[in-house]
Amino acid sequence: MAGAVDLSVLKDRPTPAPPAESGGDAGGVAPIVDVTAATFEAEVLQRSTQVPVIVDLGSARSPQSQALTRQLGQLAVEAAGAWVLARVDVDSSPQIAQAFGVKAIPTVVAVAAGQPLADFEGTQSDEQLRQWLQAVEQATAGKLTGPPGVADAEPEPEIEDPRIVAAEEAIDDGDFDKAAAAYQAIIDAEPNNTDAVAALRQVKFLARVQNVAPDAIEIADADPANVQARIDAADAEMAAQQPEQAFARLIDGIKISAGDDRTALRTRLLELFELFDAADPLVVSARRKLASALY
Repeated sequence: MAGAVDLSVLKDRPTPAPPAESGGDAGGVAPIVDVTAATFEAEVLQRSTQVPVIVDLGSARSPQSQALTRQLGQLAVEAAGAWVLARVDVDSSPQIAQAFGVKAIPTVVAVAAGQPLADFEGTQSDEQLRQWLQAVEQATAGKLTGPPGVADAEPEPEIEDPRIVAAEEAIDDGDFDKAAAAYQAIIDAEPNNTDAVAALRQVKFLARVQNVAPDAIEIADADPANVQARIDAADAEMAAQQPEQAFARLIDGIKISAGDDRTALRTRLLELFELFDAADPLVVSARRKLASALY
């Protein structure tokens, strides 16, 4: 049936607002709707772009139809909006039956994205219905927009940690000592708080770089043997968003130094590494160069 059905004949008709339906509501979608030719486009074609619409084509003259409609109604309420049951009385809406090419009643058709997807005729057991409906849901998973209001619902606002807020306010005020103390207090209480650990490293760097001379790079370039000048220049380059140059400056110093000087340069280099993700390509490359410089 699905490949031969043309539902376009039921489009472009006057479509009143979708009727409300008792029996529950999920995300603004009634789980059961009664459909006529006038409401077919809105209730079946348009709605099937959001969730699968199960079109139940039956007649009040058919006990089998009535029994199947009751079964589907119960399952629609259970589904809570995952799909919609559209009930069609073929006696009062023969155009819909003709559009689907119905040959016997009851006939049930799954519609998704405006097109028939699967169908069956006659009655089914509850277990057979559940399996068929599950197959329809699996076939359409991730391909429809979902019930209105679900995707557009505003997320619950995150509750900010007052300790983090206090630390960030201290940074904004330029009080890095206060910010560092705030983050350290968090770490003392929560040693595994990686966010606080990373923030403390950043704050310590910001506090340190405030004391670096504006011409630190020029000073270091003029006196390559001055270890402290080299360390200060690396901090200045890092603050200027030049990490590769900062790493190279310290590694070059490690190559030509020994003892305490080498230790000081290596310690600062490792501190700068900690400002980045360990997998950052710049850090990975610099670590290899450090290993070569040391050994």
